[in-house]
Amino acid sequence: MKDLLAFSPEVEAALATGKPVVALESTIITHGMPYPQNLDVARKVEATVRDGGAVPATIAVIKGQIHIGLDDATLEALAATPGDQVMKLSRADLAACCAMGRTGATTVAATMICAALAGIRVFATGGIGGVHRGAELSFDISADLQELALTPVTVVAAGAKAILDLPKTLEVLETLGVPVIAFGQDQLPAFWSRDSGLAAPLRMDDPAQIAAAARMRAELGLSGGQLVVNPIPEACEIPRATMIPVVEQALAEAEDQGIAAKSVTPFLLQRIFELTDGRSLDANIALVLNNARLAARIAAA
Repeated sequence: MKDLLAFSPEVEAALATGKPVVALESTIITHGMPYPQNLDVARKVEATVRDGGAVPATIAVIKGQIHIGLDDATLEALAATPGDQVMKLSRADLAACCAMGRTGATTVAATMICAALAGIRVFATGGIGGVHRGAELSFDISADLQELALTPVTVVAAGAKAILDLPKTLEVLETLGVPVIAFGQDQLPAFWSRDSGLAAPLRMDDPAQIAAAARMRAELGLSGGQLVVNPIPEACEIPRATMIPVVEQALAEAEDQGIAAKSVTPFLLQRIFELTDGRSLDANIALVLNNARLAARIAAA
C-alpha cells in the first residue's frame, strides 16, 4: 500500500499532525471543462479549502500510482492532458488502471475509496451521480450511490445532477441506508437550483453536528458515509422553473439522437451549457467552491 499511495508533502504532514484534510476529485479537471479553465477552477477550489482552514487533497492516478494531493506542476500537467488519454475511474476500473500503469481521474466513487485508504474522512465535489431517467428499462444507476453505502467518507455535494431522476435517486439512497443531510434548509437541492421540489430526509445547520453524526456512525458500527447536500448560493442559482424545460429539451434531443450509456451525461451537460448561454457552467463553478467551503468546516470539526 505504501508503494501504491503517493502523498504530497503537504497532505502527508497534515495527516500526521491531525490537521483537517478535504479530498477533491479529479474528473472535474480532466472531463468537466476545457484547459486552461479546468486548471484555474482546480486551483480556486484548493485555495477555498485552504481559506477554510483545511488542507486540500486532490486525488488522481498517475502512471498507476494513487496520488493523494497534487503539487501544482502535476495538477497543471493533468489539466493539460486530453480527456481521451485519461481513464475515468470508478470502483470497477480503479484497480485495473493501477495494474496497467495508466493515468486516471477519480469520480465520486473512486475518490471516496482512495480518500478512505488515505485516512481522509471528508470529500467535496460538485454533484453525485444517481439514477438516470428511464433506469427502469436501462438499469443505468451510478456506482456513487452504492459507494456511499460502503465507504466511510462524508461527501459534500450540491445534490445529484439535475439531469437525473431525483425521486428515484433519493429512494435508492434510502434503501441503501445512506444519510442524506440538507445543510441549512428543508428542501433537497438540485445542483444548479436550490430546490428540487423534494423534501430532504434530514437537515443540519451546524458543520460540527455533521461531523458528530459521522463519528456516531463509526461508533455504532454502521458502514458507509454521509451525503451532505449543500444548496448553491442564492445569487448563483438557476431556478428550478428555468432549468426544468432546459433539461427536458436536452433529454429529448439525446433520445432523438440515440445517445446512450456513458455518452449521455457529457452530451446533456454540453447541451445545457449551450441552452443556458453558459450560465450552467458558471453555476457549477460557484457550487463547487461553496461545497469546498463547507467541507473545510466539517473537516475542521
